[in-house]
Amino acid sequence: MSDTITTGHRVAAEAFGTFWLVLCGCGSAVLAAGVVNGDGVHLGIGFAGVSLAFGLTVLTMAYAVGHLSGGHFNPAVTIGLAVAKRFAWRDVPVYVVTQVVAATAAATVLLVIANGQEGFSAKASGFAANGYGDHSPGGYALLACAVVEVVFTAGFVLVILGATDTRAPRGFAPLAIGLALTLIHLVTIPVTNTSVNPARSTGVAFFAGSWALGQLWLFWVAPIVGALIAGAIYGPLLGSREAPASLQEASEA
Repeated sequence: MSDTITTGHRVAAEAFGTFWLVLCGCGSAVLAAGVVNGDGVHLGIGFAGVSLAFGLTVLTMAYAVGHLSGGHFNPAVTIGLAVAKRFAWRDVPVYVVTQVVAATAAATVLLVIANGQEGFSAKASGFAANGYGDHSPGGYALLACAVVEVVFTAGFVLVILGATDTRAPRGFAPLAIGLALTLIHLVTIPVTNTSVNPARSTGVAFFAGSWALGQLWLFWVAPIVGALIAGAIYGPLLGSREAPASLQEASEA
């Protein structure tokens, strides 16, 4: 049996990981965050639970399929790694398209599940979409939301670059990456509902209403700007090896 990893394997792994991220991460927000029982007792997982759900999705998929695709699950990560010379530019388009399609498929499955509850409306609920101004959970203005998405995406990509550096402790990269995404959500859900991932934002925006599609531009531009910054500064600031570890190598003890 051949151990060769083909482009098809990589694309399938990236699709599965992105699908899982959106289904479980956004699913936790749509289905589990605000559950109240018949006696009015709040049983939902809240912001902290949603934050943990997003982190766990990346952690589990990084271990499950990261050795096949690199475990990006996010166009901003793919672009940031390409800028840092950790990923081939020729493969960026197929990864980004795969991520967006998988995210949209996951959002479609989530919508089918959520519609099983009487009276559910994706447009009325917001469907875990990202927004600014009146559609920011905390009412944050456009500038604040843009800064959050740029800075925290840059931080996320820097964590990924650092965790997969050959000088980093081996075997811990998926843990560092998953915990970083959890931390990002803990801080930024009240501001933008946390994107740092254009595919995640796009998948749910299709079903959340015209406002979500109208504001979607920010959740492409800002994360990509953050990723470009991180990819450009990692080597000059922190140094790098000519042959950085793959996620598979960085996950091995």
